[in-house]
Amino acid sequence: MPNVIVHTLFTDFDIDLFKSGKHYRLYEKLGSHLIEVDSVAGTYFAVWAPSAKSVSVVGNFNSWNVEEHQLNVRWDSSGIWEGFIPNVGKGEVYKYKIQSNNNDIWTEKADPFAKYCEHPPNTASIIWTSEHTWKDKAWMGYRKDKNGLDKPYSVYEVHLGSWKKNVENKFLTYKEFAKDLVSYVKEMGYTHVEFMPVMEYPYDPSWGYQLTGYFAPTSRFGAPEDFKLLVDTFHQNDIGVILDWVPSHFPEDAHGLGFFDGSNLYEHPDRRKGYHTDWKSLIFNYGRNEVRAFLISNALFWLDQFHIDGLRVDAVASMLYLDYSREDGEWEPNMYGNNENLEAISFLRELNEAVYSNFEGVQTIAEESTAFTGVSKAVEFGGLGFGMKWMMGWMHDTLQFFKKEAIYRKHHMNDLTFGMTYTFTENFMLPFSHDEVVYGKQSLVYRMPGDEWQRFANLRLLFGYMFTHPGTKLMFMGGEFGQTEEWNFEQSLDWHLLQYEGHKGIQDFVKDLNHLYKGSPALYEKQFSPEGFQWIDYSDHENSILTYIRKGHDKENDLIIACNFTPVPRENYRIGIPKKGKIKEILNSDDKKYGGGGNLNKTIKTTTKPSHGHKKSIEITIPPLGIVILR
Repeated sequence: MPNVIVHTLFTDFDIDLFKSGKHYRLYEKLGSHLIEVDSVAGTYFAVWAPSAKSVSVVGNFNSWNVEEHQLNVRWDSSGIWEGFIPNVGKGEVYKYKIQSNNNDIWTEKADPFAKYCEHPPNTASIIWTSEHTWKDKAWMGYRKDKNGLDKPYSVYEVHLGSWKKNVENKFLTYKEFAKDLVSYVKEMGYTHVEFMPVMEYPYDPSWGYQLTGYFAPTSRFGAPEDFKLLVDTFHQNDIGVILDWVPSHFPEDAHGLGFFDGSNLYEHPDRRKGYHTDWKSLIFNYGRNEVRAFLISNALFWLDQFHIDGLRVDAVASMLYLDYSREDGEWEPNMYGNNENLEAISFLRELNEAVYSNFEGVQTIAEESTAFTGVSKAVEFGGLGFGMKWMMGWMHDTLQFFKKEAIYRKHHMNDLTFGMTYTFTENFMLPFSHDEVVYGKQSLVYRMPGDEWQRFANLRLLFGYMFTHPGTKLMFMGGEFGQTEEWNFEQSLDWHLLQYEGHKGIQDFVKDLNHLYKGSPALYEKQFSPEGFQWIDYSDHENSILTYIRKGHDKENDLIIACNFTPVPRENYRIGIPKKGKIKEILNSDDKKYGGGGNLNKTIKTTTKPSHGHKKSIEITIPPLGIVILR
């Protein structure tokens, strides 16, 4: 029997789709697949390497001998090399040894479609099939309802390597996360969890954003089936799972995608479009059909094989602009003479169309920091087709405001109110992400001014303002209990802080905010519509107070919100209201159970005294550095 048997999983139609960039399930064909040929068990291998002169599969099973198992090149100019190797089974490590037609250059590469990878610093691929019996049928059935844009969407962003360590200060496993993390996220009331990249990456300080194994959950925490168990457990507890996904760039590591077959296969050959100076990484060639198919197949792979509910697409701004982070002379305008990357824009539109047409009830979310128009507008209306976009301007302006001492805030109230002029131009998610608590920016609680009491009151006010502002929510781990240190990817969060009243108070407040958000249609039914928000008064700069109404479909559910951004309590503060009726305080950040001073509104009377353009009004106490929510 020959060492490599001629065999294929590709039909002519598959090849046509691949060449045209329209094959969105390449993971079913390329890579390594455990099969039987003529009743003999083994592994079929297929890899795209059009510039190769020869391609061999090397591993422990052949002592890494390049002569033993040489693949066959297809006859159809697809550039695919393939073949079946008998008696090579699950768990074997392997790489592709590629001799290039380009000056006989040799490369040794991990499989771009590997489903499992060796634990870094080892870099080989592993032949694998992940067996898992899904138990999330109920969730998958009603996910469309849970995941809709008119539903509560409160996301807990997690870096698995540093959320919590075990007693030996080592990583938890996917199986341990399925117990500890799932129960915590459920108790805290979040609707979704978002993982910073779980695809295999070689370098811990990259936090996962420099990927080498696009189709493999990192082996740091266990096997692929263990990650499926984690996702499944979240679903069984009614929690959606979002993955950070990085189609914007990839590292130059020798075993990765760069210079794969001795040519610029995955990266753009022009360094002005193919090299990222900020991140010292390579940029995908979005104009190459097979590369587009690789990336879209990868997005669909996680939605299909791992039941993922959403993809947060990293660094979209860097993809959209040819001059992103480049000086004059370092970029070339497009055919229309401007700075938009037309190939990347076309790719993103095709990606979103593929995602939404193939999977019901999922969302794509763009991390996009510029004023590019139509990011969350449907493709058929000229948009990029994302479900949501991070509201980076709101995040920046809000944190800049909160850093200011209270005495100066009256001069900067426009920092808070300006965002409302463009809030409804996109479907915005309000993010306090990992990027805001690293590189000397300090933790959220230590960015707040004043003494310790004021810091905690400010943080409660910040979160209350976030949850009552239109848009969905994202909070990075640790913020929910007032982590004091900046985030460090090498160590666990400081869970011991919860023994202190201020930190426990923040955690309890965030928990109650999540439950209020989920239980208050006025906060989510029209969160992307101007009909869901109405100012009562944004002009009381002298007292640094904002008052507004959040609205859903039923007026009976409307909420009145009052925020006091100074440490001075505002007693007998009059607020105009649109109708008479009993008014009840349903949340107050100054409640003693949160570590506040206890300035609550036990009874609130409506009077016929006009105020703020309304015939009725109420008088309430707005506590120092506090938010009051009334129904």
